[in-house]
Amino acid sequence: MTAWMDAPLVALDLEGSGAQDREDEAILEIAIVPIRDGQPFLAGSYVTLINPGRPIPRRPWISPGLTSKVLATAPTLSEVAPELAERVNSKIVVGHNVGVDYRLLRRRCPAIKPHALIDTLRLARHVNPGMKGNSLGALLDRHNLTAEVTSLVPGSQRHRALWDTVGTALLVSALISDSGTGSGLTLTELLSIAGPPATEQASLFDPLGRLAQS
Repeated sequence: MTAWMDAPLVALDLEGSGAQDREDEAILEIAIVPIRDGQPFLAGSYVTLINPGRPIPRRPWISPGLTSKVLATAPTLSEVAPELAERVNSKIVVGHNVGVDYRLLRRRCPAIKPHALIDTLRLARHVNPGMKGNSLGALLDRHNLTAEVTSLVPGSQRHRALWDTVGTALLVSALISDSGTGSGLTLTELLSIAGPPATEQASLFDPLGRLAQS
């Protein structure tokens, strides 16, 4: 049985233009950080802004710094898609509320094909059932990880892709430690706890990357 720390894990976060854009929602920034021995491997990290090909209005939910002017000089999604596929395909993607990001990513990049998904939100709810405040920021604060994230990526900040990705990579290890299993947890056990529920599997892994129909 493969221990979870020995699995090919990558933490992932993307920032988008918002679900309010519906069919036109664009990816504006993405970060991918390998997890080795339960910790973020920053030397192997990848982060990029993405030019959406259209102006992005200033809205409260747009991550700080992601302005039309800044994004205009970034590569397009089609230009970075091969790099994303190389880093994600056949890996196990770890994210906070990972289904939201993955649906958009797969929809925009159908060639993205991870082996499986692990959701730190589901993991947090399993480890501390009934506890309120399970946003990524709240969980990092609760586990005293916020300062560590900032020290690891001093040029980033909350709600930017790299900061949130590194935070997720630290959080998964902290949550597993809280569960009392630690390094003894197998990948199969982790997937059963924090993988997408069976009712979501078909929509998440639709070969065309389409969003789930409501």
